[in-house]
Amino acid sequence: MKSVREIFKNKQHLLEEPEVEKLIEYCEELQDEIVEFKFQKTNNKELAMLDMIKEVIKGCNAIEKEQMEHERFGFEAPNYEETISNLKNYIYERCRDEKIWL
Repeated sequence: MKSVREIFKNKQHLLEEPEVEKLIEYCEELQDEIVEFKFQKTNNKELAMLDMIKEVIKGCNAIEKEQMEHERFGFEAPNYEETISNLKNYIYERCRDEKIWL
């Protein structure tokens, strides 16, 4: 399965279209539901880790988008310290819930 970036690699400007952004969000939601279903079905820690990594990547993509909007349109700059703190807290909480010891 190709990632969104791979699909749009020759048409990056389309990623900024509102309809494409909604479609990407919808696809990410579906991927999350699939991972959750697989996890419920197997109760596999590997799937929990995969889901956690996907959530972290989504968070990183969101902060990158904020940075691009800041550079392009002068919107508010992203708060990297808060983002890093939130990601760390998410990872630790999820690991505790899933009984995954780092």
